[in-house]
Amino acid sequence: MKGPVGQGTPLPSFLVGKRDGATALLFLKDLQGKLTGNGRIQLTTDGLSAYIGAVEETFGADVDYAQLVKLYQGDNPGPGRYSPPRVSEVVSTTINGNPDPRFVCTSYVERQNLTMRMQIRRFTRLTNAFSKKLENLKAALALHFCWYNFVRIHRSLRVTPAMEAGVTDRVWGLEELL
Repeated sequence: MKGPVGQGTPLPSFLVGKRDGATALLFLKDLQGKLTGNGRIQLTTDGLSAYIGAVEETFGADVDYAQLVKLYQGDNPGPGRYSPPRVSEVVSTTINGNPDPRFVCTSYVERQNLTMRMQIRRFTRLTNAFSKKLENLKAALALHFCWYNFVRIHRSLRVTPAMEAGVTDRVWGLEELL
């Protein structure tokens, strides 16, 4: 993969877990294994402090790493109404190396999270279609990402993300996933 991972590019790694140091380390080790041979990478995370140690342990000094923290206004939309808060400030901090400011961004991951919430009923807000077992949630996510990367033709690419990345030379059928 060249350039930033974004919409229409394969998602190289995902992990279901808590937002803690152990999960961050497992996730980054998996990600590193999938990026082997791609040279020095640039990585941006949100402000979770656990990422700092996990990135250091996984990549050492061989990464250009920045954290991006979004600060939100405390608007009160009123009783009975939900509205996401507005971003009031974005703070970018270089943690290691020399990350290119043009690519310090969490928007691609945030867009992938939105895609998941829109396409996987379990993640729809205010739903009763939740997973009662963690294994069912993991299976649903694995199936979604396989479909997203290998089966679904993306309008902007006119091929699947896996085809665009050179991972496969054809659109997979659902029977190949199962």
